Amino acid sequence: MQKKIIILTLILSFPFLFVNAQTKDANISFDTEAHDFGKIEEAAGTVSVKFGFTNTGSMPLLIKQVHASCGCTSPSWSKEPVLPGKKGFVSATYNPKNRPGPFSKTVTVVSNAGTQNKVLTIRGNVNPKPKTLEDEFRFSMDKIRLKTNHMSFSRVVKDKTGTQTVEMVNTSDKPVKVTFNRIPAHLSLTASPAVLDPGQKGVINGVYDAKLKNDWGFLVDRVDIMLDGEYKSSNRLTVSATIEEDFASLTAEQKASAPKIVFSENTFEFKEIKQGDKVEHIFTITNNGKSELIIRKVHASCGCTAVSPKDRVIAAGGSTTMKVIFNSTGKVGKQNKTITVISNDPAHSRSILWVKGTVTQS
Repeated sequence: MQKKIIILTLILSFPFLFVNAQTKDANISFDTEAHDFGKIEEAAGTVSVKFGFTNTGSMPLLIKQVHASCGCTSPSWSKEPVLPGKKGFVSATYNPKNRPGPFSKTVTVVSNAGTQNKVLTIRGNVNPKPKTLEDEFRFSMDKIRLKTNHMSFSRVVKDKTGTQTVEMVNTSDKPVKVTFNRIPAHLSLTASPAVLDPGQKGVINGVYDAKLKNDWGFLVDRVDIMLDGEYKSSNRLTVSATIEEDFASLTAEQKASAPKIVFSENTFEFKEIKQGDKVEHIFTITNNGKSELIIRKVHASCGCTAVSPKDRVIAAGGSTTMKVIFNSTGKVGKQNKTITVISNDPAHSRSILWVKGTVTQS
């Protein structure tokens, strides 16, 4: 009787011993769950670390998958089941190319262990590789290289001018004279200096006159860069600007009494039509503001879409219509065309409408 009491007392006092004895599970225990590479060199390429682990459970451990938090990190791991008491690994390789500065990435290990997901961390700091002339001046134009082949004036206020520059360098072994061809009247381009000595750096200075352009919205021009008076079709500079009204100068009172553009809908969906068919839709434009609404410009993203506003000036509280005709000739598959409406509404000076649908082959 006394022995039974002692055994019962042990069971009640140490139940975890009996529960643990019946537990059959794999368990993954890593030697460390984080690694700091410290400072690494971008020019040296990838770095790797191997995280070792032990199966401290009583069943074979199988790693099902390992997920990296970004494409810059490539994992690998023990593919075969790891028996109880045996060791395995998960490795992580980090690619520092074009990723200067500090980094911290995670690798999630999915297994059949009791704790199914384990998160490992790698961190470090990438010293950028020294930039070459080709890195700094990425765009080659025969005898010179440019930092960019796109001179973007971004926003230019109507009736005013904007300035911009593009840096260049002479990569030839002879002096090069830089001039320009096919320059529109609203654009002024000059090279400084006009003649670049071998290895010399310079700039292309641009002045954009929005008053002479006499247009609205996003606009693009293409200009030929002439080297020693020679024309090459590949030596081309793209120039862009967005011409807008100077709404920033409006007073609070002017803003309160400004026009307000409202559309009956923002999207016209024609569902499905056969190639060669035309569909049309009427958008209603309402002025919910307190002064005249002026439609400055209407532009479709594709010549396949014709747009015809009935009125360009809408009185306060008034409405007008805008007919849109989509021509599916030469089109097939899903269609997503845009219509840009530029107005004098300071809150919505640039509105985007959509024409969507599917064109099937006839």
